[in-house]
Amino acid sequence: MTVLRPHAEDQYAEELAVLAKDDDRPRPPGWKLSPWAVTTYILGDGDRITPKYVGARRIVEVAVATLATDRALLLLGVPGTAKTWLSEHLAAAISGDSTLLVQGTAGTAEEAIRYGWNYARLLAEGPSLEALTPSPVMRAMAEGRVARVEELTRMPSDVQDALITVLSEKTLPIPELNREVQAERGFNVIATANDRDRGVNELSSALRRRFNTVVLPVPATADEEVDIVARRVAQLGRSLELPETTTGPAEIRRVVTVFRELRTGVTEDGRTKLKSPSGTLSTAEAISVLTSGIALAAHFGDGVLRASDVAAGIVGAVVQEPVSDRVVWREYLETVVRERTDWHDFYRACREVS
Repeated sequence: MTVLRPHAEDQYAEELAVLAKDDDRPRPPGWKLSPWAVTTYILGDGDRITPKYVGARRIVEVAVATLATDRALLLLGVPGTAKTWLSEHLAAAISGDSTLLVQGTAGTAEEAIRYGWNYARLLAEGPSLEALTPSPVMRAMAEGRVARVEELTRMPSDVQDALITVLSEKTLPIPELNREVQAERGFNVIATANDRDRGVNELSSALRRRFNTVVLPVPATADEEVDIVARRVAQLGRSLELPETTTGPAEIRRVVTVFRELRTGVTEDGRTKLKSPSGTLSTAEAISVLTSGIALAAHFGDGVLRASDVAAGIVGAVVQEPVSDRVVWREYLETVVRERTDWHDFYRACREVS
């Protein structure tokens, strides 16, 4: 593939085909795979199917079971807990199409949920089906597929509430044409949201009641987070076709340790309390720091990932607020990093870029 980031259904087409061929379990109407096969696709089978999400199996089972009913699914969690990643793969496995996407922002209009108009045709011909521009949600309803709504709480409240009728009545009225679109079997909605970022608009109680909420936790242990980061960094390296680089597990663990300690406000051994910076320091940011470090090592170093390759990325991730975060970072550097005998190279590299 020549595209920079293939859709999940394209990138993992072979795995989806293998599962579909061997899948003899009951499938909900409109589903490409059975709930069991969807879960296997997400978590992997240790053989032909690679894991897409590393976490508790029960969380995925609850999410899949929700989508097999007429209830919409809300994936809730702090930034970097793979909400978008999981929603994309769920839609790919269930519908074979993860592209029916509404990206929530402060400027998202109601037309993104309902429909818009081709104004040239509207002025020339008046209201008609040909002049109507369907939203991804409307298309998902008409085709019996899964629609994805990313960052639901970033949308203005009145735009969020455009989903209420869709989720409760499974109908989208078009009063201008005196008609409606009724959802075909297989239609559902996966939304993602977090309550840590700025610009969050709380969901109304009426809308929240129409979702089953599944909370995606941060990785429970450092080993689990290291595993997630190592997998994703390797995948990204292959997809970006970065030159072969020696990526030591020790360097990955060091980045994860820094992020976890500053995120939780205490050192790994529990002896020292720390101030936390303003940023989230999520698993996704750790993956980004290490991927950038690999690119530095490959193109400007000797092909071995070293402390100097990740130092600038870590400082950039930690120091979001120039004044307060810099104080937090310097304190952590001098009281924790400096005292670790096997971290002297990391300390020097961070001092140079700080």
